[in-house]
Amino acid sequence: MRYLPLTQPDRQEMLDVIGAASVDDLFADVPSEHYLDGPIEGLPLAAGEMAVEKQMRRLSKQNLAAADAAFFCGAGAYRHHVPATVDHIIQRGEFLTAYTPYQPEIAQGTLQMLFEFQTQVARLYGCAIANASMYDGSTACWEAIVMAARLTKRNRLLMSSGVHPHYVSVAQTMARFTPGHIDYELPVLASDPGDAALIGRIDDETSCVVVQYPDTMGRIPDLQRIADAAHEKGALLIVVNTEPVALGALEAPGNLGADIVVGEGQAIGVGLQFGGPYLGLFAITNPKHVRQMPGRLCGETVDADGKRGFVLTLSTREQHIRREKATSNICTNSGLCALAFSVHMTLLGERGLTALAAENHRLACHAADRLEKVPGVSVLNEAFFNEFTLVLNKEARPIVRALADKGVLAGVALGRLFPDGEGRENGLLVTVTETVTEDDIETLAKALEEALS
Repeated sequence: MRYLPLTQPDRQEMLDVIGAASVDDLFADVPSEHYLDGPIEGLPLAAGEMAVEKQMRRLSKQNLAAADAAFFCGAGAYRHHVPATVDHIIQRGEFLTAYTPYQPEIAQGTLQMLFEFQTQVARLYGCAIANASMYDGSTACWEAIVMAARLTKRNRLLMSSGVHPHYVSVAQTMARFTPGHIDYELPVLASDPGDAALIGRIDDETSCVVVQYPDTMGRIPDLQRIADAAHEKGALLIVVNTEPVALGALEAPGNLGADIVVGEGQAIGVGLQFGGPYLGLFAITNPKHVRQMPGRLCGETVDADGKRGFVLTLSTREQHIRREKATSNICTNSGLCALAFSVHMTLLGERGLTALAAENHRLACHAADRLEKVPGVSVLNEAFFNEFTLVLNKEARPIVRALADKGVLAGVALGRLFPDGEGRENGLLVTVTETVTEDDIETLAKALEEALS
């Protein structure tokens, strides 16, 4: 029996209210080539539950899982070892529905966890205050851009070419659908990410400069230099970090002049799960800006008896305050992912994170040295953490597909991230974490040598 609670008159009434002629009008922004013209191939039109389970298992066997291959993919989604303790703790009943805690008197565990999470993110980023999480890194980046516009009362931003293209795309989409009183320019510079070309574009109308650290190609920009140039013009520096483990080895962005630091927390505590759920991190260096920070902030206090307690100190979302005063429409913090991040970070501790970062960098250096010996391969980066770009003597995308057929996930072709070309067709982004062995590196080197010969 199908469950269809709305009648056709119900649908028509809603369409009339919003001024749409049909349901199809709601999907006008989806390119027509992405519409299905029939049932999904491989799935039966109708079947019993057991038959569906068998069919889905058959389809799942077509996947090549990260754990079953020599795995070198990254580009914003990272495979790190997640201790079993993390999964055990996040499945406890008091945490499993870790949404925004409306009633502090019965949500002390969740509130305390978010308070500790905020502390960990603030220390990781070198910032004064972190919020209780965002949806993911890309939307956190957009929220930072909007916050910078509110603070500076300017609407022009500069975004380095080193920022992940998906983050750029989210910013462009959000700018397009932001109410008309906000009008953003999104010049994306095709230049080296930290340097004269970017700095030379900062002017008196610039609200913020957005730089990724390390950037999409694994390079490490000079944040202090960019921060000084931005501040001289009254602009803010927003730093994006997609690999938090890198901050176990690199200086925290907040210590290098960043005003707002945002990023993706998936790499710590949250495994690769077909693109989600993810975890947005958001922190600021100036406490005076806290009331313009989106999302929620948990604080520590004492109750009437003087006992330690936790409360939802700041909530700037639409459900809590008038819409015109809200600084964010975010509805649910990624509470369960934030918990996983916090548990994993607690297990690591400061020394553990530093050791993990050192092992990532050691293996990445070993991989870069070995792969550069392969004929037809050169390493683009002068410096990197655990991610670097190879330049091949052939287009990278067919090579990646050929190696995947042989059980080697060689990395992410830059042609996939930058489909418009820009001379990056031969680029291959390789990521090396502690889950990669030296045997895996040798397997990749030999597979590349064979494919490029």
